[in-house]
Amino acid sequence: MLSSAPPRAIVTRPARDAAQWVADLQARGIAAAALPLIGIAAVSDAALREALQEARAAFAGYRAVMFVSGNAAQYFFEQNQSEALTHQAQDAINTRVWAPGPGTVAALRQAGLAAARIDAPGPDAAQFDSEALWQVVAPQIAPGDRVLIVRGSNTPAAEGGNGREWLTRQIAAAGGSVDFVAAYERGAPQLDAAQQALARQAAGDGSVWLLSSSEAVAHLAAALPGQDFSRARALATHPRIAEAARTAGFSLVLECRPSFAEVAASIESLHEH
Repeated sequence: MLSSAPPRAIVTRPARDAAQWVADLQARGIAAAALPLIGIAAVSDAALREALQEARAAFAGYRAVMFVSGNAAQYFFEQNQSEALTHQAQDAINTRVWAPGPGTVAALRQAGLAAARIDAPGPDAAQFDSEALWQVVAPQIAPGDRVLIVRGSNTPAAEGGNGREWLTRQIAAAGGSVDFVAAYERGAPQLDAAQQALARQAAGDGSVWLLSSSEAVAHLAAALPGQDFSRARALATHPRIAEAARTAGFSLVLECRPSFAEVAASIESLHEH
C-alpha cells in the first residue's frame, strides 16, 4: 500500500538553517525534524579573530570577496558592527562580491549589500558550487588581482580556514592571488540522547535524510559508531555528498539541486517508493 504522505525529512544543516528548512517543509505539508550535524560558532582563536578584523578593514583593496556560505556572510557582517561594515563594503565600488548559491546571496542581501554588487550562478544552474560560480566570474580576474575568500575553519582551527582549493587554483591560473580568512568555526555537534534516538530511528523507518555536506555525513557516522544505514534513504545536493552517503552505507541516495522547491518535490516523489 502506498503511503498517503511524503516521508519525514531529517534536516541536517546547521541549527539556524535547519530551523528555517523545517518550518518551510512543514508549511508545505512535509513532516520534518531538525538534526544539525554541523556546529557553527564565531571564531574563538585569538589569531583568527585578529585576522578577521584585518580582512574587514582591507575589504576595499580586493578585486572580489567570495563568501563560501550564508554563515560566512553572517559572521563576517556580524550584527554588532554590520551597519558600518556594510557601508564600507558598499563604498568599495570596484570590489565585487561572489556567492556560490542563493542561500549565500540571501544572507548578503540581509546584511545590506545591493544585489547589483553580487555575482552568483543563475537560478537554473546545474549546481551551486565553486565550479558554477567560476563560470560567472572568471572574466573579472586579470593578472595582479587579489581575491579574498571568507570561509569557515574546522576545529581545531586551521589558519585561514578550510575549503575552496579548486577555486584558488583557477584564480591563480588567471594571474590572480587569493587570501583566506575564517569568519566562523565548524565542528561536530554533541548529539544528546533524544537526538541520538531520532538518528537511530530515522536510519530505518523510511525517513529521508537531507544531506548538504560531506562533513555532515562524517559527523553522523562518528556520532553513531556501528550504526547500520543499509535501510536509510538520503537526498544529497551534490555528487560528492551523494558519494559520501553511499560510502557510509545509505541504501538509496538520490541527488537534486539544493533549491527548496526541488528538494521538497524530491521528498514528495518518494511517497510512492
